[in-house]
Amino acid sequence: MSEQRTPFPARLEAGSAPDAVSWISEHGARIRESVTTHGAVLVRGLPIGDRAAAVAAVRAVIGEGMAEREGFAPRDAYGPGVYSSSHWPADQPMCMHHELSYAATAPRLLAFACVTPPASGGLTALADARAVLRDLPTDLVERFERHGWRLTRSYNPLVGTAWQDAFGTKDRAEVERYCEAGGLEVLWRGDDELITTQTRAAVVAHPDSGERCWFNQIAFLNEWTMEPEVREFLTQEFGPEGLPFNTFLGDGTPLDRATVDLINEVYEKHTVREPWQRGDVLVVDNVRTAHSREPYRGEREIVVGLGEPFRP
Repeated sequence: MSEQRTPFPARLEAGSAPDAVSWISEHGARIRESVTTHGAVLVRGLPIGDRAAAVAAVRAVIGEGMAEREGFAPRDAYGPGVYSSSHWPADQPMCMHHELSYAATAPRLLAFACVTPPASGGLTALADARAVLRDLPTDLVERFERHGWRLTRSYNPLVGTAWQDAFGTKDRAEVERYCEAGGLEVLWRGDDELITTQTRAAVVAHPDSGERCWFNQIAFLNEWTMEPEVREFLTQEFGPEGLPFNTFLGDGTPLDRATVDLINEVYEKHTVREPWQRGDVLVVDNVRTAHSREPYRGEREIVVGLGEPFRP
């Protein structure tokens, strides 16, 4: 095994490993050391030929998986904490974000395993949340640290994710119990529409190092990040309050396009990219490192694992 030292992330070469799970188990300490040091590590050269092998490799990394709740896009479930990548239009980007940073409980560790790399594009890009925080304007950071950030979501059967899928139940009372425990405000409309509101910290201390990290989905889930024609259509059809998701300053103040664009520009400044290859396993510290998914062409299959839940 050799390690290619790059500023971020690190890369480990599996060489001629006969079995992905055995290799990951044998080198687990080195993988975690690299994640701790660099915020993410790409393991290249593992023999992952199909989905089952990818699922097994992801499980070997994350251990006991964390069930996703409040997902903003559908996924296929492959076992505890192991899923397909989000079903998101191939021609639309998924902007930089930290997985489930809007939830009361989020994963500390993410693992991605590549079964089929796309013909072009489709990178899972990364950005250092400490550097992003450092380079955001001081007054912007102070506002979000003072007030937090607010997320509103509208679950309806016509657009976005159905609440039954997002919360893993068809029982309204169970959804209400979950939301009460997690600090979400709940409003039911009609027979099948649910609106939730939650306010979270925009900056959190890393659970191990204590370093301050920009940890949220303020820009990704904001209306100004949507394609203009999509935003216009959804607003006309469902009204501003009926958008599948939108973000605000924690006191409810709307965000303007300039603020959202600025956050995304700072992310871009710190973005690193590496094209997927079959058999790649990418392990990410979800607190210290944001990730995105870029548009792509061709078939793309990435298996994702959520591990080590914590309360930000």
